[in-house]
Amino acid sequence: MTLRYIVRRFGVFLVIVWLAATLNFFLPKLSGDDPVRTKLLEQASLGGYTQAGIEDMVKVYQKHFGLDQPLWKQYLTYVSNVAHGDLNYSIANYPRTVVSMIAEALPWTIGLLGLTTLFSFATGTILGALLAWPNAPPWLRWVMPPLWALHAIPFFLLGLILMWLLAFQFQLLPIFGGYSAGAVPGWTARFILDIVRHAVLPSLSIVLVSVGGWALAMRGMMVTTMGEDYVTFAEAKGLRSRTIFMRYCMRNAILPQVTGLALALGQILSGAVLVEVIFGYPGIGALLFQAIQENDFFLIQGIVFTVIVGLGFATFLLDILYPWLDPRISYRRT
Repeated sequence: MTLRYIVRRFGVFLVIVWLAATLNFFLPKLSGDDPVRTKLLEQASLGGYTQAGIEDMVKVYQKHFGLDQPLWKQYLTYVSNVAHGDLNYSIANYPRTVVSMIAEALPWTIGLLGLTTLFSFATGTILGALLAWPNAPPWLRWVMPPLWALHAIPFFLLGLILMWLLAFQFQLLPIFGGYSAGAVPGWTARFILDIVRHAVLPSLSIVLVSVGGWALAMRGMMVTTMGEDYVTFAEAKGLRSRTIFMRYCMRNAILPQVTGLALALGQILSGAVLVEVIFGYPGIGALLFQAIQENDFFLIQGIVFTVIVGLGFATFLLDILYPWLDPRISYRRT
C-alpha cells in the first residue's frame, strides 16, 4: 500500500465528515421549528402560565446561540466550530457543552458495546467455523440452535426477559444505572466490581443476540471456502485437517467477518439505545433518548454527527488494514 493511497482515502474520510456536518446542519432546518422558542415555551408552560416577555428572552437566546444570523453565516460558523471540535451548548442543560456531555457518556458506551461486540465476534466466529468443520464437536449441535433462535429476538426484548428472570425472580443483579446510588466513583476494586455487576444484564442481552448472527455468517463463509480448489489441493497434498481448517479455510472465510466487525465497531457510538434506556445505563444511547425527550436540538445534532464520523473512521481504518489481512488485496495500479 502506498502513502498516496492512504492520503487519498483520508481525503475521502474528510469529505464524509464535511457532508455529515452539512446534512446535520441543513436537515433540521427543513422542519422550520425554532429550538430555543420551543424550549422556552415548554419551560414556561410548566408553571401553568405563559411567561411574560417570552419573545424578548427568545431574541436574547437566539443572539447568544447565533440563530438570529442569516442561514449562510450560521452554516459557516457551524462548520468552523465543528472543525475546532465545538458542537455548541446544550439548550436543555445550559451552560453545559455538547462535547462535555458526549465525553461523559462515551466511555460507558465504548466499555459496554465495545467489549460485548468484540466478545460476540470472537465467540460467534469460532463457533460458526467449528460448525462447518467435519470434525466439529458434537455439543455444537445442541448449543447453536438456541443461539440462532435468540438472534431473532431484539436486544431490548431479551433485556426485559433477563431483567424479569435475574433481577426480579432471583434478585441476583441490579436493574438500573451504571453503578449503585451513593457510590463514590474511583479506581477502587469495590467501585469497579459495582460497575461490572450493573453491566452484566445489558451485556448479556447484547451478547446472546449477537453471537448467533456472527456464527451464522461465519458458517456460511466456511462452507463456501471449503469448496474452493485450493482447499481440495491442500487435502490432496495430505496436509493435516487442523492445518487446512486454520490456514486455508478460516483465514480466508474471516475476511467478510472483519468487514462486519469494523462496521459494528463504527456503530457502537450510537449505542444500543433501547437497551441503555431500559437499564438506565449512562451511555450515548440513553443520552440521545434524553435529548429527544427534552428537544435538545444541539445535543441531538452533536450525537448524530459523532456517530457518522465514527462509522466513517471505522471504514477508513478497514480500507487501510485490508491489505495486511489479505496479501492478495492490493490497491496498486497494474
